[in-house]
Amino acid sequence: MQVNVGNLERFARIVVGLVLLSLPFWLATPWRWLGLIGLMPLFTGLAGRCPAYRLLGRNTCRLREPE
Repeated sequence: MQVNVGNLERFARIVVGLVLLSLPFWLATPWRWLGLIGLMPLFTGLAGRCPAYRLLGRNTCRLREPE
């Protein structure tokens, strides 16, 4: 699977993922565990690959790898 997420978007995904993952430490409500959904943007940001983008045929990375 080729890299399909650009650098700016990768940075944003990592930040959003870390913020969401910090929710269980800051909230005292039962909804705090929804912060675990932050794993998806964190992993896609670190890897630079988004399976949903591949299904949609989208690519925000400037440099495309040869296919």
